[in-house]
Amino acid sequence: MLSPRSGFVQQGKLTRMKIPLRSICPVIYNEHTRKKRGRKPLPADLPRIDVIHELSEDERQCNCGCLKERIGQEESEQLDYIPAKVRVLRNIRYKYACKNCEGVEDDGPTVSIARMPEQIIPKSIATPGLLAHILTAKFADALPFYLQEKQFTRIGIELGRSTMCSWAMKVADACDILIDMMQKDILASPMIGVDETPLQVLKGPRKSKSYMWIFRGGTPDKPIIQFQYHPTRSGDVAASFLNGYKGIVQTDGYKGYDFLDKIKDIIHVACWTHARRGFKNVTKAAGNKKSSSGNASTALKYISLLYKIEKEARVQELKPEQLYAQRQKEAVPILEECKRWLDARVEKVPPKSLLGKAIHYTLSQWHRLIQYTTDGIIRPDNNLVENAIRPFVVGRKNWLFSDTVQGARSSALIYSLIETAKSNGMEPYWYMKYLFEHLPEAMTEDDFRALLPYNVDKKLLAVPTP
Repeated sequence: MLSPRSGFVQQGKLTRMKIPLRSICPVIYNEHTRKKRGRKPLPADLPRIDVIHELSEDERQCNCGCLKERIGQEESEQLDYIPAKVRVLRNIRYKYACKNCEGVEDDGPTVSIARMPEQIIPKSIATPGLLAHILTAKFADALPFYLQEKQFTRIGIELGRSTMCSWAMKVADACDILIDMMQKDILASPMIGVDETPLQVLKGPRKSKSYMWIFRGGTPDKPIIQFQYHPTRSGDVAASFLNGYKGIVQTDGYKGYDFLDKIKDIIHVACWTHARRGFKNVTKAAGNKKSSSGNASTALKYISLLYKIEKEARVQELKPEQLYAQRQKEAVPILEECKRWLDARVEKVPPKSLLGKAIHYTLSQWHRLIQYTTDGIIRPDNNLVENAIRPFVVGRKNWLFSDTVQGARSSALIYSLIETAKSNGMEPYWYMKYLFEHLPEAMTEDDFRALLPYNVDKKLLAVPTP
């Protein structure tokens, strides 16, 4: 008698039939074939070095006594790495003098000497390329100065962390005028996102906890990101930055932003990602217990439907006015149904439970959460700001704290330049190098504005061919 598992019973024992499933269900196997991933080819623009592997004359000897002749070749590629090269630039300035003048002196009025280009750090041994490398390594790749010091030591260069820290603060001082311009441009934006994250400053006014604030504005094709260090999380920081602003401001549910609701010319928008996070925490805590997470799952389904509308809009590349119309048609009815669902459960769920907290948070933010449907330029969440602040959070795990207030402010400025460059599709090293080469020569406001990350032509930053 055949068993349910395609075996047969023989002398009271179940024996598996050794019949390949492929022969039983050939149609299934023919229709479903697994694709082999394979290895991605190495970039074609990398230089190639041919390494010839030849047989010795003894190995080419055939059994018949003749020498074998070449009939072809096989090729394979490997990726090699050459450690970073450090070089010294010797600046040689030729002097010229008029020999017809009597009493020629080395530095007299008749002597001329070639001018040295202005340096972002006068009389420093650091070139724009070295400064760009050090600052990109720390502020883009989260590599602290003390680890960079060890890396330089391995290649025979003595470059202390205190020196690198000093260079970073001097660079920040030189770039301060750019940050002022970026702030003005952010305040001229139709929409600004705001967020903040803790930072420890050892020699600051509050040793326990300070904060790094982030403001994101600009336009979709020219985003602007500004970091600011402050010793407090008070809403006065945002109020000071946004003083006189008219437009849309998007934040999380922190009470320090409540003042925005009272400003007539500001539309205060909340973040659906934060609302979703509360219900997601319920499902994580419940695990496989559907009874405990059922209500949270329903809330997540409503939010998922809202984001499905956003995804379809991106695929269709809808303009803001078209997106507004689609949200009014599709998102508003979902929001109304979600609101009725929340109202029906708010009194039935313990307020201090995870689900109770999620429901109360969402209802308390509801008047802000629905604001994104009023204008097609508004996103349903503040994710772009959170994405911009994430590199700082990653770096903080490595270097843990800032030593001084000046160091924290310098870090904020350099993060602003690097993250804005990244958001505008630039490789931060090449932008910083370009900036440090041209900033010392800038004289007018137009000169400085041309160096802002969102105004630099990307073609000028093209990585040279190896």
